[in-house]
Amino acid sequence: MTRIIESWLTDMDGVLVHEGNAIPGAPEFIKTLRDKERPFLILTNNSIFTARDLRARLYSSGIDVPEESIWTSALATSQFLSDQIPNGSAYAIGEAGLTTALYEAGYTLTESDPDYVVLGETRTYSFEAITKAVRLILGGARFICTNPDATGPSAEGPLPATGAVAAMITRATGREPYFVGKPNPMMFRSALNRIDAHSESTAMIGDRMDTDVVAGIEAGLHTFLVLTGSTKLKDVDKYPFRPSTVVDSIANLIERV
Repeated sequence: MTRIIESWLTDMDGVLVHEGNAIPGAPEFIKTLRDKERPFLILTNNSIFTARDLRARLYSSGIDVPEESIWTSALATSQFLSDQIPNGSAYAIGEAGLTTALYEAGYTLTESDPDYVVLGETRTYSFEAITKAVRLILGGARFICTNPDATGPSAEGPLPATGAVAAMITRATGREPYFVGKPNPMMFRSALNRIDAHSESTAMIGDRMDTDVVAGIEAGLHTFLVLTGSTKLKDVDKYPFRPSTVVDSIANLIERV
């Protein structure tokens, strides 16, 4: 029986865009979602940029998407913390995407006895900031990370990212962080709540088996794997789980909307 899909979640890099350019079919897919008024969110583990920043980047590539339809790991993290300790405090290592999300969630950013140390992604990790985080965690602050990605892309090659820096802090403190972003299905469930969608009638589109697909499966979603990103068809059988459907690209899904 064909599953009726009423709402859509989709990854960004490797699905909609690649190195700043729209993947063929992506602008048309998003336009179709908007024209048919289908609930949707674009999900990204990137915590550096605000939703407004990402909207501008997508628009420059030819994809017109409203700011409120972008859900970052920083937004999911701030929502999670707000649910756990409303109007709490945090020492944050990250950029505007993270600090803005925490501020808008009612959080106070402080270096003095915070409820949480929140580690996000930044291009300028400071040894001084990492040392401060270690000492605050040893002093009782809870350790939260926006996402577990060990590396991030750059024009010169891979860069250490949140997961790699988290491992250093864990080694120094003996404390494991709680990761909110993909592949934690928590991020998917917060996205579903944001658009008032139900798992049985929602699909996730992604290009990675180890984040998008596994988290989609664990959240009870129909999963589409596209082959325009990091996963090739020959790689699928290496995993102990499978996506619901494999397609060449998001262009193949326009007619499913």
